[in-house]
Amino acid sequence: MSELDDLPFVGMKVLDISQGVAGPHCGMLLARHGADVVKLEPLIGDWGRRIGKRYGDNCAYGMAFNRGKRSLALDLKNSEGNLVASRLAKEADVLIENNRPGVTDRLGLGYDAVKDENPDVIYLSISGFGQTGPNANLPATDSIMQAFSGLMSINKGNDGLPQRINLLAIDVMTGLYGFQAVTPALYRRALKGGGTHIKTSLMEAVGAFQSAKMIEYELEGGVEAPLGVPVAMFAAKDGFLNINGRRDEHFVALCQIAGLPELAEDPRYKTPEDRIENEADLMPPLRTALANMTMSNLLVKLIDADVLHARVQTYGDYFQCDHVRGVQAVRWIEQSGVGPIPMPTLPGIRPLQDGDPMAHAPHLGEHSREILLELGYTDGEVRALVGGGAIGLHAA
Repeated sequence: MSELDDLPFVGMKVLDISQGVAGPHCGMLLARHGADVVKLEPLIGDWGRRIGKRYGDNCAYGMAFNRGKRSLALDLKNSEGNLVASRLAKEADVLIENNRPGVTDRLGLGYDAVKDENPDVIYLSISGFGQTGPNANLPATDSIMQAFSGLMSINKGNDGLPQRINLLAIDVMTGLYGFQAVTPALYRRALKGGGTHIKTSLMEAVGAFQSAKMIEYELEGGVEAPLGVPVAMFAAKDGFLNINGRRDEHFVALCQIAGLPELAEDPRYKTPEDRIENEADLMPPLRTALANMTMSNLLVKLIDADVLHARVQTYGDYFQCDHVRGVQAVRWIEQSGVGPIPMPTLPGIRPLQDGDPMAHAPHLGEHSREILLELGYTDGEVRALVGGGAIGLHAA
């Protein structure tokens, strides 16, 4: 038995008609656990292939969240193409979609239509604001939801301007929440039978992600409470680092390292609560002292004192870090048409190896012919579908 045969979802069929990042991330996680995931995308490709800079027919986000899938380029508005999609939906154990409410229904692939032919399907719908409510039909993206949810209000620059986190964090977490909802639904089906319609949204996911901050906001009357002091970014002579010295023993050690032992004895800073209350007086002398130290000297002292800290690294620094390399937290995978790309190891999942089919992000329409032949179409019928604009093939 190969390592692939031993994965929990081997033999399971997934039809992923979602685009972007959230739905595709869920589909990728199912693929990494062994499922056969067909990525059904428009003839021009999933718009998630065009986020930021393109590399061939893909982009960084597309490669990260579609690996291990098979791509079928298909026009759902073409009657013959729609028939192909319906056949795939009829056989699917899981279907993932992320259109605005009502769109997938109009394409004949909504939950009710699929359930009539496939009552055991686990059907995941991801939207921006949810399936109902005043905002249900409004467009939503990661950055829009960062603003809407309050996340930007707690991420401000020195000028007080709310900032966007410079990656698609909400899309990624929504895909993760979607996966954690689909997996127990599959377990329930195995025990009791029957499918289900799971409905979630970017708004739900970012709300769940911020649960503690929302509770804190209410209890503090809207005033943002710090985790502790000093927990902050500091500048050394030759770089930046984050230090968490909120615990009493860490604070005392940090004061010693900074050459300011008197701060640890000052009654204004004796307890964590005292330090929060007097943060404005405490932080400037600490910042000044650490700014006069070199990074290498500071790191040695912090390690010796067991104070929580990390130097601010670039991704390149991270790739070259002795620890990251030692535990192979990042594997380098050859992506056809692009070259070697870094693939961080997914928690709890067998690490990828170069040449592993689960490491490959498919080209647009790369598997269209293969999938149609599996459905029983002949070569001649496949050519006719291509000629009629129903499907697209990858131009190798």
